[in-house]
Amino acid sequence: MDLSRRILVPVGPEPQRWRTFGSERTLVVAARTVTSLVRVLDVLPALLHDDPRVAVVFAYDPGSAFNAGVLELLGALGCRTLPWAQLPDLEPDLLLSASENLGPLPGDYPVLVLPHGIGFQKLVPDSASSGARLSGVVTEELLTAGRAWLAVSHPEQARQLAASHPRTAGRTVLVGDPCYDRLRASTRWRDRYRAALGVAPEQRLVLLSSTWGTESLIGRHPDLPTDLLAQLPVDEYRVALVLHPNVRAGHGGWQVELMLRSALDAGLTLIDPADGWQQALTAADLLIGDHGSVTLYGAALGRPVLLAAYGPEAVPGTAGHTLSRTAHRLAPAAPLLDQVATALHAHRPDRFAHIADLAFAEPGEALPRLRHLVYRLLGLQPPKSPDRGPRAFPLPPAPTTAVTSHLVTTTAVRTAEGRLAVTVRRLPAVLAPDHQEHGSTYCHLSSDLAEPDTRLSESASVITDSATPHARQDGPARLTRLLADFPGALLAGLATPDGCLVATRDARAITVRAAPDTALDPSLAATAVYACLRVAHPLEPTTEVLLHLGPRTQLLRLSSAGPTNW
Repeated sequence: MDLSRRILVPVGPEPQRWRTFGSERTLVVAARTVTSLVRVLDVLPALLHDDPRVAVVFAYDPGSAFNAGVLELLGALGCRTLPWAQLPDLEPDLLLSASENLGPLPGDYPVLVLPHGIGFQKLVPDSASSGARLSGVVTEELLTAGRAWLAVSHPEQARQLAASHPRTAGRTVLVGDPCYDRLRASTRWRDRYRAALGVAPEQRLVLLSSTWGTESLIGRHPDLPTDLLAQLPVDEYRVALVLHPNVRAGHGGWQVELMLRSALDAGLTLIDPADGWQQALTAADLLIGDHGSVTLYGAALGRPVLLAAYGPEAVPGTAGHTLSRTAHRLAPAAPLLDQVATALHAHRPDRFAHIADLAFAEPGEALPRLRHLVYRLLGLQPPKSPDRGPRAFPLPPAPTTAVTSHLVTTTAVRTAEGRLAVTVRRLPAVLAPDHQEHGSTYCHLSSDLAEPDTRLSESASVITDSATPHARQDGPARLTRLLADFPGALLAGLATPDGCLVATRDARAITVRAAPDTALDPSLAATAVYACLRVAHPLEPTTEVLLHLGPRTQLLRLSSAGPTNW
């Protein structure tokens, strides 16, 4: 986006010459960081819908250390953007910002500041000095001039501000929290979000949330995503990570993904903080967080919370500080599976209700209150179209990563009915530690053709092709090629329209079917065959194998065609 020239429409010299809509008022949105910009963009459609009287322009402030991504986001949305240097030439009717770092603003127009997190919960580095300041408080100049209005989500925040910054007295407005209201409205779509994120009904979604800075979760424990993925079985858990936008803005998206490369290869879902964290939080079964606002939102929604880090920035007496004293701590160096399971099992949905009461007053009313406030500051009557209630967040983008190689551990026992019952535990092979076989517990490496790491695929005992199902008549030839291309593999498997076909290196063909209308993973089909062969379970013309995959049990029927010549 080129901001080297001043814009002429809908503001600028003689803007009426170029306008299509005869706007009566101008609202300027301060665009300083992705964090603050997204917070304003989340509410604007509910505030100014159906009203051509208000011209909205976005003033890009390049002064933040975290300004990366702002112009790209504005350009992608088609927002009319002017350079910050042009702002002194305007006399807007209102400036709206979710960042308190505004600098000098010549003129006498009002300034409405929304919090870009939850209230005034923590101390942050002051860009104007080497010290710290309370997040959310504007400059003394704006407060002294009586131009600034601070939106708060709870009356206690106004009292807190007045005690620490006396000039805020009388300059706060109880609005509520629009984001919290939308999160509550989104809970009815929880199953839809889970499906969009690729979370199966029997899986638990563990969401890691990190704010920015060296005291954050990702700053203190950068290996935590990989450690979780290395210990949580993939058939029982999914792991997602949302990072504060300042992490990506400060270090660059390329660097962030480079640091998370192994975790991404092991199935980590990296959530776009500008488009998806709310849906991931709604879908989550467990939140592992820090002193960022997402952790407090998760607690308020009734999610189990484990704190992996909690910096000293939390202000005593606030809801965030109370959460730091209430939530259980994660021990990152200790085994993680038991800690996760315990947190899920022992949680009560009302555990953090008192903390939500400290942070959010009168939930559900934020958008109507904010809309009336904005129109009052603009000096206009709201249009006749009705207020809009909190809207559920749209479905998130589908994840782009998938695990293509697994370390598979099987423990097999024969049942009284003559079936083979096999307990299966799969971990991402790229992270899984070495496992020792013992008794009736066996390990093997299963790799799909989609695996880009040849070290894994060429070491696999089982090779699969899970792409589009192959016609049954084409299966034998395809399996022959797989076994020829991967001479270290003992078994090869592929999907067919009615199940899976598995071939052994000694030329046996086994058809594997699940219950009707049940999808079957070729890796699991081959695992059933592998378990039978390892425990010398006879492959009769029809053999039943009961697979236990965490909370899910799947009955498979194996049909052996015996030795063949292909």
